[in-house]
Amino acid sequence: MENKISLTPENIQQVLASGDPEKLVLMTFFSAQEPNCLAQADILDALAQQYPNNLVVATVDCDQQQMLASQLAQQVGLQALPTLVILKGGAPVDVLPGAKTQEEISKALSEHLPSPELILLDQAKQALASGELNEAFALAKQAYGVAKENPRVLLVFADICIQIKKVDEAEALLGSVPEEARDAYFTNLSSKLEQAKEAQESPELRRLLAEVESTPGDLSLLCQLAQAQVDAGKSADALESLFAVLRKDMNFGEAKKGYLDIIASLPEGDEVAMRYRRKLYSLLY
Repeated sequence: MENKISLTPENIQQVLASGDPEKLVLMTFFSAQEPNCLAQADILDALAQQYPNNLVVATVDCDQQQMLASQLAQQVGLQALPTLVILKGGAPVDVLPGAKTQEEISKALSEHLPSPELILLDQAKQALASGELNEAFALAKQAYGVAKENPRVLLVFADICIQIKKVDEAEALLGSVPEEARDAYFTNLSSKLEQAKEAQESPELRRLLAEVESTPGDLSLLCQLAQAQVDAGKSADALESLFAVLRKDMNFGEAKKGYLDIIASLPEGDEVAMRYRRKLYSLLY
């Protein structure tokens, strides 16, 4: 179901009778003849975008659906346009008559929406399902910033870190999960983490490390090592290997492109990306 809907006699039962406890329906009585309704419609559009998974804005068009609007108006005791009705689990929980600011509507919604960190986690999981791994990481990191003690936040954030091969971060997050919260999800993630750690120590990677140690001046070998480190999820190590190449020859092969590609692949605001971007600038300028 989209989260912006025009109510009709055909869909009203499906929309308003939603039993999802995590989703609110914000029913708005609207008339194009009323300036305050037009102004508030822009606010509701913004709120629909802000809470795509937790809010449905359902519009009763009093001009186009007069009979339906009249029936609903009697039920809620409508006295002014615009009027907002907040429904949760199919039942009205609040009525906001008259024009309201975005701050006033947001405050009313916040009393019934899930906590901010759970909303962020839900958005992170949606991004993950869409294959937007860096976006998922950024959202989960925001949730972690809001509620570092929430076990669910720790577990979902660790799950995302494992999937984008941030093994050290995942290990730290799982280590901070309280004993009483170490459920089947925790056990599954611990198993995935061990597999990820084993993948980081592949025989090929160990071979290349040994060869680089014995012939540190071989820039081609360093580039091969960097690629193996990328494949193993060791972005920081790969950047360090390529930085060693660039420090000796800025134009060697595809080293600079590979270096920049790794930085671009990391989530926005990633500490490793920022650090190695600064190191490259130090060589360039």
